[in-house]
Amino acid sequence: MTEATDEPGYPLRVTRHIAAPPERVWQVMTGQLEDYWCPRPWRTEIVEIDWRSGGRMATIMRGPDGESHEGDGVLLEVTPGKRIVFTDAFRAGWIPQAAFMVGCLEIAPEGEGTRYTATTWHWTKEACEQHRTMGFETGWATMADQLAELAEAR
Repeated sequence: MTEATDEPGYPLRVTRHIAAPPERVWQVMTGQLEDYWCPRPWRTEIVEIDWRSGGRMATIMRGPDGESHEGDGVLLEVTPGKRIVFTDAFRAGWIPQAAFMVGCLEIAPEGEGTRYTATTWHWTKEACEQHRTMGFETGWATMADQLAELAEAR
């Protein structure tokens, strides 16, 4: 399920129930990012991820026809088993750069599984609409589906 809201910060959000315990979902989120981070047939190459607040998060998404999209930012918060918050507003060392969004991946127990919620906030309404036009709903919902597939496999 995806939703857009009128909340401050121009958020876009995807939420999904995953039929796996939060510990397993967290393990996949942090240990297999390259396997779910972008919709197939695209793939993710991890340049560096330092799983701590202030750590670098740098990836390259590669398309089937040679396209690529580099992302280089920092992790603002890593709360094990609960939340990862990241942004492209800074690169490692807190060096400011042109910003597009802040992203947050959250998990919480729900029934016998896990509620996964991915939210992005944007500095402007235009950036939010640009992200939506780029395919946020489809792309991030697919990412959630791929995460669920991996977490539910065991």
